[in-house]
Amino acid sequence: MVAYVTIGVFLLVLGLFLWVFPESSILEYGYAGLDSLFSTAPYLFMFLIPAITMRSLAEERKEGTFELLATRPLTDWQIVLGKYLACLLIVLFALLPTLVYYYSVSALGLPQGNIDTGAVIGSYIGLFLLGGAFVSIGLFASSVTDNQIIAFTIAVFLCFVAYSGLDSASTLLSLQNLGIQRFGINEHYQSISRGVLDTRDLLYFLSFIGLFLAFTKTIVGGRKW
Repeated sequence: MVAYVTIGVFLLVLGLFLWVFPESSILEYGYAGLDSLFSTAPYLFMFLIPAITMRSLAEERKEGTFELLATRPLTDWQIVLGKYLACLLIVLFALLPTLVYYYSVSALGLPQGNIDTGAVIGSYIGLFLLGGAFVSIGLFASSVTDNQIIAFTIAVFLCFVAYSGLDSASTLLSLQNLGIQRFGINEHYQSISRGVLDTRDLLYFLSFIGLFLAFTKTIVGGRKW
């Protein structure tokens, strides 16, 4: 039920931002585009994805079912990847209904179909990769504690720091020349959202996901011992 409620809230809030609130409404833009969708969704993901992942490992430890899982003929990587892919599938299910927005904007455009499809496809790929990165963070946060609320809080904090924290830090006078924003997710997400799939951006996301999954695997292995 947590997944269904979280997806419902995500779609409801996103719909309000895209069609109702005048500051971000597509109808107020004057041109056919989904820019507000791809600028708003990352911040909603910061709360949606930790809510999905907070139970993945923390609940197993709290209820004592992690011992049952650990004694199965499964490797640590199989446990971690199974949890990761399950949460990532829920994120995909949350994104699929938003394709209705693409159809709506395309139908409302003048002339009809007047929308940059290439940029939209690139933005969706970037949003999915961003979701994958946040899921890896959420899974890591869920592995370090057996309290769901603490796991949620840690995941939200780490997602914020990874997405926009480094961009904010790069504006400080003492850090302006270090280029630390290149290590943040936002710069690579914006690059993919332009519709250009650069291998450097793809490698960044895959490396980011692999790093946090490796952290999670190490903690899971330690718990088993």
